[in-house]
Amino acid sequence: MLISEYLAGRNQISVSTGVNRPSYKTGENVQGSGEQGSFADELKNRLGTAKEVEFSSHAIKRLESRQIDVIENDRLERLNKGVELAAEKGSEESLILVDSTAFIVSVKNNTVITTVSADDLKGNVFTNIDSAVIV
Repeated sequence: MLISEYLAGRNQISVSTGVNRPSYKTGENVQGSGEQGSFADELKNRLGTAKEVEFSSHAIKRLESRQIDVIENDRLERLNKGVELAAEKGSEESLILVDSTAFIVSVKNNTVITTVSADDLKGNVFTNIDSAVIV
């Protein structure tokens, strides 16, 4: 699943990438296919009532262009845990590493500012952060 599909269902907004993909609507169950429900429902079940991290428009563009799947391997759940850990330590801007993907997060705003895939990590310098969390 791509983040635009999740956000489109969650916020009921249209996110266009120029690629035709199936649409997901909150509360829509797929009948007869053996699936339990919509993407948004599945994500809510996995995250429970925890406050979810938001994604800036820049971060969404980076996720799409770098083909980063935040749902794969519980990546989004672990990202939220990393933000929570950073907040507990009083961080404001944090680099959160989930597997080989880097997320720059404004902890005080609970918003992902940008993402960097494993392929693009080499040679990068991250500035204006006050902490790093590896989850």
